[in-house]
Amino acid sequence: MNNATLFAIGAYFALMLGIGLYAWRKSTSDSSEYLLSGRSLGPAVTALAAGASDMSGWLMLGLPGAIYVSGLAESWIGIGLFFGAWANWVLVAPRLREQTERLGALTIPEFLGNRFADQSHILRIVASLVIVVFFAVYSASGLVAGGKLFESAFGLSYQTGLWVTASVVVAYVVLGGFLAVSLTDFVQGTIMMIALVALPLVALGNFNEGASAADVLRDIDPAMLSLFGGTSLLGVISAAAWGLGYFGQPHIIVRFMAIRSVRDIPTARFIGLAWMLISLTGAIAVGLVGRAWFTAHATPIDDPETVFILLGQVLLHPLALGFLLSAILAAIMSTISAQLLVTGSSLTEDFYRLFVRRDAGEREIVTVGRLSVVAVAAVAMILAQNPNGSVLGLVSNAWAGFGAAFGPVILLSLMWPRMTLGGALAGMVTGALVVIVWIQAGLSAALYELVPGFAAAMLAIVAVSLAAPEPKEIAHG
Repeated sequence: MNNATLFAIGAYFALMLGIGLYAWRKSTSDSSEYLLSGRSLGPAVTALAAGASDMSGWLMLGLPGAIYVSGLAESWIGIGLFFGAWANWVLVAPRLREQTERLGALTIPEFLGNRFADQSHILRIVASLVIVVFFAVYSASGLVAGGKLFESAFGLSYQTGLWVTASVVVAYVVLGGFLAVSLTDFVQGTIMMIALVALPLVALGNFNEGASAADVLRDIDPAMLSLFGGTSLLGVISAAAWGLGYFGQPHIIVRFMAIRSVRDIPTARFIGLAWMLISLTGAIAVGLVGRAWFTAHATPIDDPETVFILLGQVLLHPLALGFLLSAILAAIMSTISAQLLVTGSSLTEDFYRLFVRRDAGEREIVTVGRLSVVAVAAVAMILAQNPNGSVLGLVSNAWAGFGAAFGPVILLSLMWPRMTLGGALAGMVTGALVVIVWIQAGLSAALYELVPGFAAAMLAIVAVSLAAPEPKEIAHG
């Protein structure tokens, strides 16, 4: 690999570690600072942190690859995600920020336990178990993506890529906690957006004279430029329904808990949605322009999901290519870091402080939080050793699992005072079970499993809550 490319990637890693060191010096003196940055994040950092931790490598590789193969019809997932993110900012963000502070909650399971005054801690335990188990696997998938990127783009071994990715992420998360994760996400989100906008513009500027990308795409298949080409109404619903998953993603909604004020949320929402719209549009453009460019140059590619990388290798200066590859690493690492911190937070607050050392001091809790991050990363590394292991197949359904298990519970716990503890438990279990059964029955090809899982969880919450005595007003922490 060219030295200029390696320099750019090295500079990116150095920047991430530098941010971790800065955050360690500034905001890790107690558990609130380490786990939520003392609820002091500004709107811009909150917005891009939520966006970058959400999109992951899917934005840089998966979506452009799907567009490359099938055209604009694959954009419905992005459309659904955009409106789902908007609803998340409007419905969840201000309420979750206010209620978690009032109830003294630093994690999502702690919020649910305090919200329903659950003296048995059963709801908090179930919620934290779901987070720990699924995010360990989810984090492993991110490490696999990092390992494969180093293998395919950098010419290094898969194991080397795995260790480099894990080491850098764990270093800045352990050092700087939530502030480090959020600041690195802000930088990573900026890098991702710039790369997604710049690359298709460069490709368009390198088209042969007399030809346009739109003409080439129409020659391939006129349906490539249609939102409804080659799809059905049920297919559109399934794709757009991805947006329902936002309400139940702990690594995203925890960012709302850390913004410095409810008054900052409208500004953060505008910044976050603008970033998302630009980035999604860029990813779609990469897929379309990439298909047109490689077709016009009679250069078919074996793996459509590498279109972003291959376009950069063909068109960009080695230094710019290093920036491009750093954007992919940014997408991967931003999600891993958020998941590791949320999982470590749950182990610390929802297990250690709750069952092991109720009177633990703040420094002890921060130390346990750091050790928990390392422990979860170690488990993820073990799971990631075999990139083709069957356990990683669960990750493709993790968005639906979290969305169905947590989404309705979070929404109604924030917005419906009549909801009960039994209703929350019923909704969480029902949503997860329906998703699993739907997948095992092979019905996902007909309708995305999040749709029936989300609906069933909603019905379970309402039915069980209404069957029980009306609860007292929401508990106060």
